[in-house]
Amino acid sequence: MSSNFKIDDQTLTWRGGKEILVLTPWGPDGIRVRSTRLGKLVERPTALLQPPPPAQAKVEVFEHGATLTCGKTLALVTNSGQLRFFNAETGALLLEEEAPHFTLPPARTWQHRAGDTYRLDVRFRPQPDEKFYGLGQHKNGKLDQKGCMIELEQRNSEVCIPFMISSRGYAFLWNDLSLGKIDLSHNLTLWTAEATRQMDYYVTAGESYAELLQRYHTLTGLPTLLPEWALGFWQCKLRYRTQQEILEIAREYKKRGIPLSVLVIDFFHWTRQGDWQFNPSEFPDPASMVKELKEMGIELMVSIWPTVNHNSPNYEPMRRAGMLIGTEHGADNHKVWVDIMPEGAVPLTFYDASNPEARRYVWEQVRKNYYRYGIRVFWLDADEPEVYPHQHENLRYDIGNGEEVALIYPLLHQQGFYEGLRSEGEKEIVTLSRSGYLGSARYGAAIWSGDIASTFPSLRLQVRAGLNMALSGIPWWTTDIGGFYGGDVRTPEFRELLVRWFQYGAFCPLFRLHGVREPAGDFKDGSGAPNEVWSYGEETYAILRQLIFIREKLRPYLQAQNLKAHRDGTPVMRPLLYDYQGDAEAEGVDDAFMLGPDLLVAPILYEGATSRQVYLPAGCEWIDAWTGVEHTGGKSIQADAPLNRIPVFWKKGSSWTFRFDEVQ
Repeated sequence: MSSNFKIDDQTLTWRGGKEILVLTPWGPDGIRVRSTRLGKLVERPTALLQPPPPAQAKVEVFEHGATLTCGKTLALVTNSGQLRFFNAETGALLLEEEAPHFTLPPARTWQHRAGDTYRLDVRFRPQPDEKFYGLGQHKNGKLDQKGCMIELEQRNSEVCIPFMISSRGYAFLWNDLSLGKIDLSHNLTLWTAEATRQMDYYVTAGESYAELLQRYHTLTGLPTLLPEWALGFWQCKLRYRTQQEILEIAREYKKRGIPLSVLVIDFFHWTRQGDWQFNPSEFPDPASMVKELKEMGIELMVSIWPTVNHNSPNYEPMRRAGMLIGTEHGADNHKVWVDIMPEGAVPLTFYDASNPEARRYVWEQVRKNYYRYGIRVFWLDADEPEVYPHQHENLRYDIGNGEEVALIYPLLHQQGFYEGLRSEGEKEIVTLSRSGYLGSARYGAAIWSGDIASTFPSLRLQVRAGLNMALSGIPWWTTDIGGFYGGDVRTPEFRELLVRWFQYGAFCPLFRLHGVREPAGDFKDGSGAPNEVWSYGEETYAILRQLIFIREKLRPYLQAQNLKAHRDGTPVMRPLLYDYQGDAEAEGVDDAFMLGPDLLVAPILYEGATSRQVYLPAGCEWIDAWTGVEHTGGKSIQADAPLNRIPVFWKKGSSWTFRFDEVQ
């Protein structure tokens, strides 16, 4: 038995110089791998559920190394400390570190930073045929992330969820809160943490993408059950300025007989950032406003920002109690932006969501100023947190330096609202967040794709981004229908884009119209041009109205997917490869998707297009949802798509099937 190894129950430890490497079974089929130069493992904040799921493992030591086997996954550690992972049932190699060589850096490279932190590089040998899916939401336009470099950092429209599924039959979760990067080059797979105390990741083998995603949810928690009312249409714009305006919009939807589930009050409805309350001059009677909306069957969602204006009465008590993110050097200004009082640019500081007392304090303000009026849906904007400039190394959280811990901020912010709502007796919880992390779904967090351009290229990016979010454990995701920036309501070009985006949005997990509409006026005082479905002329209105009614008829089907997502983590929207693994043509499709198991959606993504090619997977028949025409699977067809139609196909035999052209 090699002296490099130690076995303690089901844990395997290797020591080489000052580094220790510890392998532990972690749930069915999974192995957690940790390494440090600090002499022993340290407990750090984590998104993983504690205690871990039960697991059984077998540890063996041989002349040239040792193995730990947990279910389908086998890890081999050589005497030199190199790691290799195999499918324990088939013997197939899944993943391996770069082999040690005196002319190359070691597979695990530690560069001391400050105190007990290191910059860590972990190098794996690339496999030319490998494809990677997941890793959150990114605007690189790729479904397969192979060949991409991805930042481990939260940004507006870039969501970091460091979990990926490989086409080689394994999943990999990077359990570190540090800023860094992932380089999935063709000549290297590299994970980098800029400031960490130990390496920490998880590997599991699996027979399918579905099984691998289920393993993720055993580690991070199952999604909460989305409230059924949230499956309908959400109306939003930048911005409804007053209580009267909100009610007038709701009454108009009611008058026109158009179903509306959620109406949204965006930013600057407040007195100051950090007051977390309505401006009484614009919203004088929130209780009556909410009451009238609820009588119409409409939920009110309100935008909540995690920023505190230094003029807010909450600023000083929060600062004294350590509830704000601090700085290592200089004043605690994280961003300079406009606000209501005083007018103009003001310094803003983010509250420290890593401090449990701060989370409770913020919820208490929200409870007494919003929730007590009957508002139970909150829009968690700017929760990356959106500090500017991005000097995370100068931020001091309750749990450590910003460079070391910043990735987890959105999860802890979401946790605060989830626990607050639960404490009030709410059971079906959803918040809409601009960012997310490992485990966000267990706190009821739906995510939208942030502030994006109103263009067809931007629309194309959303499709791949949303599908990777589905494979990152986020079943409830959406975009600003029409895009956020630059949509001129007066132009036929934007009206075409809006229709095509609305068609795509009607088949996204959440269905929400939003955006700055030109001419917008002043950003703070203005509210943008009208953005209701009747705002774009009669031809556009007729198309959008029909899509809302199609969505309404889909709601029982979507509720069935909602229940399944809650029970086992199955994503509501997913790429074809999820349902048709082994169909090479289906696995290559990145511009169409499945909504649940029975509905194939192929959005129109190019200006002026009136048809598109659609691949229908093999093994079943497909029915055109608009015409009822049947098609044999396993081939591509040219689907007609005039402006009032998006190509959609039902799987034959589905009990949910209905004709879209008959919906009025």
